[in-house]
Amino acid sequence: MEQPAATAHDVLAVDTVVNIWTKQALAGRPDRRAFYQGKIGVDRGTFEGIELDEMLRRMDAAGIQRAFLVAAKVGVKWHPACYHVPYELVAEAVRRHPDRFSGLAGIDPTEGMEGVRALRRAVKEHGFIGAHGYPHWFELPPDHARWYPFYAECCELGVPIQLQVGQSLIYDASYPRRSVGRPITLDSVACDFPELKLIGIHIGIPWHEEMIAMAWKHANVFIVTDAHSPRYWPESVVRYIDSYGQDKVMFGTDFPVLDFARTRAEVEALGLRPGPRRKFLRDNALRVYGLPA
Repeated sequence: MEQPAATAHDVLAVDTVVNIWTKQALAGRPDRRAFYQGKIGVDRGTFEGIELDEMLRRMDAAGIQRAFLVAAKVGVKWHPACYHVPYELVAEAVRRHPDRFSGLAGIDPTEGMEGVRALRRAVKEHGFIGAHGYPHWFELPPDHARWYPFYAECCELGVPIQLQVGQSLIYDASYPRRSVGRPITLDSVACDFPELKLIGIHIGIPWHEEMIAMAWKHANVFIVTDAHSPRYWPESVVRYIDSYGQDKVMFGTDFPVLDFARTRAEVEALGLRPGPRRKFLRDNALRVYGLPA
């Protein structure tokens, strides 16, 4: 069985939000150089693409055992500012490295039942472990009716769905999108689908208190801390991870938005207690996604 190289980290983490970043995956995307290199600060070598072996090397150096690769659907497929990552690209990466990668199926809520059937095939035929959506790219908040068929299918399949919550940025100057992902909109969804494992990614900043409230209220609402460097997390988020929210929050990077090694180092600098730290880095993700320990 393939295993990551030995590291100095005593807990091997699970990164719940990672973008596949091979040259093949990037070939079908608009040029986001101004955003990734200018706004976010991704180095040029990474921005231009890294193959799976290099990604695994970087994960090993950061003590990350498994990454959830997103076959993202970034807006409507026909618009020049948008793109869809083919499910097959992620499925092939998972086939090549089944002990290191798991697949998440991107959702385009405008695809209707065609998209629902594609999600079903991704889970049943390709072994994807969950769904992933970007409400702001469609300017459809999480409680909009067009998402509901996908929520119902996730319940039927028994898989979680991740949704970006919080402020969205300007990813393409020609196509600005509104910040529709207020965490409070998850309240209606969780009430209508109490069995659905509903995960707010990107923390929910600047409405992180809302996100904490939703996770505290609903048994099956969870948080992922990706896309924001740990050194800048609000104090309330760190306190939640380390105390009464220790079973509700999962580690993520949204690579390449955050670098694996830097993010892991900043997490270690937070001084989390050993129990909550292990749950945050690893155990919560394995439990929520039903993966073997």
